Amino acid sequence: MFCAAAGLSAATLDGTWLFTITRFGEPHYARAVLKTADDKLSGQSRGLTLDGTAQGDTVTFAAREKDGKVFGDFKGTQVEGVLVGTAKIGGEAATWTAQRPAERPVGARKEHRFFTRTYQRQFSSTITPVMRIFPGDNVSTSTVDASGVDANGTRRSAGGNPLTGPFYIENAWPGDTLAVRFTRIRLNRDSAIHSDAIVGSAFDPYYFRDLKHVEGFDSDWKLDRELGVATLKNPTAKLKNLAVKVAPMLGCVGVAPPGNQSFQSGNLGSFGGNLDYNQIREGVTLYLPVYHPGALLFVGDGHALEGDGELTGDALETSMDVEFTVDVVPGQALDMPRAENGEYLMALGIGGSLMEALQAATTNLSQWLERDYKLNASEVAMVLGTSLRYDIAEIVDGQLNLAAKVPKSVLSQLSQ
Repeated sequence: MFCAAAGLSAATLDGTWLFTITRFGEPHYARAVLKTADDKLSGQSRGLTLDGTAQGDTVTFAAREKDGKVFGDFKGTQVEGVLVGTAKIGGEAATWTAQRPAERPVGARKEHRFFTRTYQRQFSSTITPVMRIFPGDNVSTSTVDASGVDANGTRRSAGGNPLTGPFYIENAWPGDTLAVRFTRIRLNRDSAIHSDAIVGSAFDPYYFRDLKHVEGFDSDWKLDRELGVATLKNPTAKLKNLAVKVAPMLGCVGVAPPGNQSFQSGNLGSFGGNLDYNQIREGVTLYLPVYHPGALLFVGDGHALEGDGELTGDALETSMDVEFTVDVVPGQALDMPRAENGEYLMALGIGGSLMEALQAATTNLSQWLERDYKLNASEVAMVLGTSLRYDIAEIVDGQLNLAAKVPKSVLSQLSQ
């Protein structure tokens, strides 16, 4: 598939390459590790074994499945460090290119500050990145609230969960996992907006039918950043002593969804999105599948506090100051987002019903324990059967989100 350019030895092919294979006008991506010995070429890529030759400026190889069956035949050349070629996959023609992972320029910054007046309202791969960063970099930025209002009370965007980003992460490649550690999620203003009613889908339909709307109820909140509490701006007599401790979080964190899909920022799925999980707080690491080069990370929808399920269809909606650090786990794909903090591993499950979400979350967590802790099915059953906890994260959108979590104090007892 690759070639050595004229005047270069085949050994220049050794190492990692990021491939883009185009069939019927659509790109497919792979990460491969190549090795040369004399004129022989070998390698591995996502369960495929590569074997062929590297001679002069030409490389040819076959990609074989585990049973030895040929997946495709490739031929290519290297031009100014980029591999370019043609292939036959299943008897059909394809083209491909491959590039080396990007190297951080000498002296390049690892700490970035980004503030914008332009916000997005879609998770999409078609949006131009606002910044390119490397794994290990830290970004300081801010978000507006769900209605588009910033820290100064100025409206910067139409409503509907405006997003900051996307951020392009160098060397994040489809089939990888993006790790986003939030080192700071802090309130940056003293007010929050909130709905005054629970969504009807959370109620028995007969009870909901008979509910009486409360005219003129003021559901705006005041945020005391020094004391870390929220109180109603204009409370009723019954609620005049109500003060709740804030727990700042982000409702929206996601990457560009797979293929050519674009989703409004109120949506959620395997790409993350409007997760509305109240544990996406300072100190958490969120793991997201990568579907496009650079991952294209978006953040937004700050909440000063949110109860489980986001029962009112929103939370204490406010703007936020955010800092995060990114990393890439190469060649390790996820089906659903995951998260962890100092206490728990948390596997998210997103589905059209609570049962579908529960099944997805339980599967996600079980697979995590199988892969990282090398547990068999019965061992997983012993751990989760005694220690599993479920959080209902989101019940008000078209897709529901449920988290299955297990304490790290339990996992620390497992033999290595």
